[in-house]
Parts: sequence; C-alpha cells; structure tokens
Amino acid sequence: MPNFSEIRTFTSAKYTIQMNNNRRIQVWLPLLFALTMIVGMWIGFALSRDMGGSGGGLFSRTGASTSLQEILDLVRNRYVDSVNVPAVTDSAIGTVLDQLDPHSAFIPASELAEVNEDLEGGFEGIGIEFNLLNDTLNVVSVVPGGPSEKAGLMVGDQILKVNDSLLNGRKLTNDLVRKMLKGPEASQVKISVLRQGQPKDFVITRSLVPLNSLDAAYMLEPEVGYIKLNKFSATTYQEFMDAMDSLKKKGMQRLVLDLRDNGGGYMEQAVKIADEFLDDNKLIVYTQGVHSPKKEYKADHPGIFEKGKLVVLVDEGTASASEILTGSLQDWDRATIIGRRSFGKGLVQEQYSLTDGSALRLTIARYYTPLGRCIQKSYAKGIKVYEDDLLNRIHNGELVNADSNKVAVGQVYTTPLGRKVYGGGGIMPDLFVPLDTTEYSPVITRLLRYNTLVDFAYKYYVGHRSAMDQYGSPAAFARDFHTTEALWADLARFAVRDSVQLQYLPARDKDMLLLRTKSLLAHQIWRMEGFYEVYNQDDTMIKKAEEVLK
Repeated sequence: MPNFSEIRTFTSAKYTIQMNNNRRIQVWLPLLFALTMIVGMWIGFALSRDMGGSGGGLFSRTGASTSLQEILDLVRNRYVDSVNVPAVTDSAIGTVLDQLDPHSAFIPASELAEVNEDLEGGFEGIGIEFNLLNDTLNVVSVVPGGPSEKAGLMVGDQILKVNDSLLNGRKLTNDLVRKMLKGPEASQVKISVLRQGQPKDFVITRSLVPLNSLDAAYMLEPEVGYIKLNKFSATTYQEFMDAMDSLKKKGMQRLVLDLRDNGGGYMEQAVKIADEFLDDNKLIVYTQGVHSPKKEYKADHPGIFEKGKLVVLVDEGTASASEILTGSLQDWDRATIIGRRSFGKGLVQEQYSLTDGSALRLTIARYYTPLGRCIQKSYAKGIKVYEDDLLNRIHNGELVNADSNKVAVGQVYTTPLGRKVYGGGGIMPDLFVPLDTTEYSPVITRLLRYNTLVDFAYKYYVGHRSAMDQYGSPAAFARDFHTTEALWADLARFAVRDSVQLQYLPARDKDMLLLRTKSLLAHQIWRMEGFYEVYNQDDTMIKKAEEVLK
C-alpha cells in the first residue's frame, strides 16, 4: 500500500518490536554501573506496583531511596562529565524489559502522544497526506471534510511556507513537516502554496482529523461484501458497524473480512466485532496471568451477521487483537480462515503512566481462544530470534509451500465440527495461499523502497487530472481505466531517476507493476478505498475466498 502520509501508523505488535529495536542501544557507561542500575530498577519497580493510579511512578520514592535513585543522584552530582541522565535511564529500562518478553515496552514522553493518537482514532492537524518529491513538499491527498479541504487546499499544491518558515532550500523530513502542521484543535496555521505556477495563501483552522482503521468496504460481487481493517483502534467497532449496515443495504449475504497486516490494537474492539458473528453467549476470549485472575469475554447480544457465510483473510502480519477475532471464529467453526500462519502474539499489555510523562506497556496476561489455545509463539531463545521469525519463515519456505499449513507448533485442539487447530505459534489457516514472490524481486523491491511508484502515480495524476476525475467511483475506474504502453513508457522513464531499468522485466513483473500503479492512481482519488478496490482484482486470496463462498 502507499507509504506516505501526515499520519504515522503504529500497531500493537509492530510498534513494540520497533521499540525493542530502539532500546537495544548499548549503555556507554561502565558495565558495572549499568548492572547496578538494573538491580536498582527492579527494586524501584517492586516498590511502585501501584503506579497505574494517580500517585507514584516507576521511580517514585517510598520512604527510602532505591539503589537506582541513589546512583542517578551520584552520577548527576559527582560524575566527571555532564551526563544525559534521562537517556541513560531509558537505556537501563530497555535492558530490563528485554529480559521479560518482546512486547513489554517503554514509551518516552516525547513519543507518547503520537503513539496514543493512532489507537485513539484521530489527531489534531490540518488533514492532508503529503510527500517530499525533489525536495518539495507536495499535497498528495486531502481528507474529505477536513480542515484543508474546507480552506481550499487541493491535491497537487506545493507547500512553500508554513507560517513564517520557508520550506524551500532547507532539509526536510517527514517528522519535521508533521510537527509544523500539527497543533491544538482550533489553532490556526498559514500555508503558502504554489498552484499551477501561481502563489496562493490559506489560513487553516486545525481540528480533529480521523485516523480510520477501516480501509475499504465494498461489494466484491453481487451478495459478497468485503471489509479491510488495518488495526483495532477506539473507533474500529463503530466504523465496522457502519460498513456492515451499508453493505447489507446493498444486498450482502456473504462477507470477506480482510485482516492481513493488521497488527492489532484494543482487544475490546476485536471482542465487540466477534460478538457480531457469534451467538448463544459463546466464549470469545479469556485472559489470565499470575497476577491477573481469569477474565472471560462472551457474546452478549444478537449480532448483525450471525448466519451469513464468512471468510477471514490472514497472513504473517496478522497479530494480537486480529488473532483474537480470528481464533474465536475458527474455534466455533464460524468462518473459513484463508491465508498463511499469523504472527503469533498472545500477550496482553496494559499501559501505565509514569511521573515524567512517559509510559510503560507491561505484559500482564496471556489471552486464550475459546478452546484454550494460547497462540503466542515462543520467545525462549531471546528477542533477536523472535524478531527474525519472519525472515526465518521466508528462508525455510514456509510462506510459499503448502505443507507449512500442516506445521503443528503446540497442542492440538478439536473444534465442535471436528477440525484440528493448533496453539502456540499463531493461527493456522484452514486453506493455505502462498506468498506471491513477484513482489520480492530485486527491481520491484527497489521501486517500493524508494517510493518510485507512489511518486509516479502522484505526478501522473496531477498531469492528467481532468481525465482521471471523470470516473465516478472506484468500481468504474477499476473497470474502465486501462493501463497503456504509453503509461508504461512514462513509468520506465521515471524509474531511471532511482537507477531502475524496467525494459527487461518478465511479463508477470510488468503486469504486477501496472496493477499497483493503477491502484495508486485510484488512491489519489478515493484514498485507501480506491486502492484496494483496484488492487484486489488480481489478489489470489480474494479469488480463493470467492471460490469458498460460492
């Protein structure tokens, strides 16, 4: 999918792995000092178990100083050089958490707001997607109904200045631009742009901009609906219900639910959606830990889609809350699961606020599917091996060989209809679909890495806007817009910018690139809905799902 946005996206499983990578920085002080700090931290943590309340934090004192606090005071006041004590402390925290599990994570105060906003379903800003092309900030998408659209900003505008800050001639990064454009709700920002060679000024009043967790919802064919969820945020259930209501009005009787690359989020949102598919007070999931008593979550009301045929698509990026939903539907024989073995994250995190504005996401329990499966994959060999799991799956052929669907990485369970399912390493699909290795060819990998296709689609759209905008819907565009040899020649010339030669590509690679380019053009007009409605036309999992539903 496109890799540009005013929005940074984090998902539960992916973000915590990234945090683990960040915190593996070596503590530069002597080893003995680091080890002593770790011991002190453990003591401090034990004395601060009630940190989730309004009082106290990880390093708060409880009558007597901890070893960690004493060491920090000595370093701050007596060390030979000036020391960035917060940075040293953060490194020590990371070292401690590395000894626990791969998903307990420390979030510095400077990153907390951005991490939380993704799961809360919105942020305060001006509502655009942008791209840095040839050192120029380009508006590539405007959120419908958002502040920028109301002010008159358009796709194709080149932003020259934000308030009094001139952008041309300075080294820009996505993070820097986001900081300049975001701000408190109701605050104003002045944007100067270049539009078709003419300068224009806009005053934009910032507001809450939604971060949708539902990418697409449309009819694949008569009576067959499709919904794509990218995460489980605070707004996911409502987005899902709105989409279901719309699809049912269009005659949907069967559904494809796409959870590929959905890294999770709020468990409660996944439970609510599972409830819409399950009846009779069925168990959806339960959680349990040494310090967390068993808690069960059950279907408790009539669902919107308890009887229609259902297919769920999963892959190696399907994790956490997505696996809760998938596992519950598989355990009750409610859905056919198609794809590849899911990520394997069965740990529950709870976020605790710390006194300095940072936060700790601590694993407090494991979650179990209705049959009692814990689908958390092993991390006994350390975080490095855990993080390399996907690479290992690629190297051992699991993602392309059908036999990988027979891998049993834990106890075998039997569903009410007699199907065998497994625990201990992700959700095994009922039907295996191999990875399309075309997307991993060296040429295509380079094009995706450098955003070549994204940049080309933007430039092509801006240059052919009147022709592009004549299509009334993604379905009409998917049906009537045809990629031509002229478009391919334009793409080949554009790719030379990133030292990529396209003239000798195999036919299959060429077809894939043209389809992705067409999908990105649809994204320019209808955002993610347009992208998936076009891209899914040649998706092998979608085709398999349609076969199953027939």
